[in-house]
Amino acid sequence: MGVIRNISGMRIRRGVALSVAGLMAAPALVLSTGTAAQAASCTTSTGPYQKKVEKFLGRPVDGRQSPTDCKAIRAFQAKHGITPTIGYAGPITWRTMNTMLAQKAAGKNPNTARKCPTNKGRIACVDLTRQLSWVQDGSKLKYGPVPVRTGRNGAETRTGSSKVYWRSIKHWSTIYHVWMPYSQFFDGGQAFHSVTKSMYNPPGSGGCVNMRSKDAKAYWNLLRNGDDVYVYGRKPGT
Repeated sequence: MGVIRNISGMRIRRGVALSVAGLMAAPALVLSTGTAAQAASCTTSTGPYQKKVEKFLGRPVDGRQSPTDCKAIRAFQAKHGITPTIGYAGPITWRTMNTMLAQKAAGKNPNTARKCPTNKGRIACVDLTRQLSWVQDGSKLKYGPVPVRTGRNGAETRTGSSKVYWRSIKHWSTIYHVWMPYSQFFDGGQAFHSVTKSMYNPPGSGGCVNMRSKDAKAYWNLLRNGDDVYVYGRKPGT
């Protein structure tokens, strides 16, 4: 390693000099990065679903992005894990909101179209289109409907009739290396189980029907091995 002289004439190693120079330059770099991050944190662009998103959030519906619009959109995106979290009224944000509206419209009568069988006794129904699930006995609603998070594009939750065949209250996934509390398997490796994520967190699960903890626990108490499960519809975005 070579040596150089500093401004006072002292002999110091070249590597040390370069390290000192780097430290002196670091504050300017941090400030520059911070400023860039702040500038990119909230978009000024008007999204293709601006008016619909504004209406959903209770904002003035003028179709023009404002700082207050962006703040409200970003808060929604951050709550549900939608990225990039920059306040842009894009397709994923609106798709999530539209699903919420469909779930709200279902009220306490999720099976008015009779798409889930009513002649099988106790059955767990999963509507992929509305991302809803409920338990019914014949045509009588026993629990729900509740929001669920089903398989992402390429790992969709399989549709059709099946039965609960294995239950594990504290299951460990050897595939994803995560806990799957209140697991009730009904189709291959696909199961009802609880997660800590938002039910609207994109792009979705690996095929399981994710649930909030209280809902997964309620399903655990309601269902037994041999109970029917019926999955139908198509998840938005798949």
